[in-house]
Amino acid sequence: MKKTLVLGASLNEYRYSNMAIRSLVDHNIEVVAVGLRKGTIAGIKIELDMSDFQNIDTVTLYLNAQRQKQYYDYIISLQPNRVIFNPGAENFEFAGILKKQNIHYENACTLVLLSTGQY
Repeated sequence: MKKTLVLGASLNEYRYSNMAIRSLVDHNIEVVAVGLRKGTIAGIKIELDMSDFQNIDTVTLYLNAQRQKQYYDYIISLQPNRVIFNPGAENFEFAGILKKQNIHYENACTLVLLSTGQY
């Protein structure tokens, strides 16, 4: 089964990262999450550090380009099949780095991809 890392997870139920976690769970997609505050969303524990997750297929980003910089090496170390830059998270610098690492990336909305069956 494909596993997704939500990076920038928020406990605020009105934030898109929170909605994405709930939608991923509803679509029976295995989810792990990293955020700034401890908590649980739809049964998914939010980790506070860069955990050594295994078998990550997709990293979906909910951090702006500046806040992503500290995670570049971490994301690359996970060797995901793809990285999704959600609206507001677009990052040409990191996209170039991912391309050199042969990691697929796309500027897309996880919620839209899920709702249209394109995830």
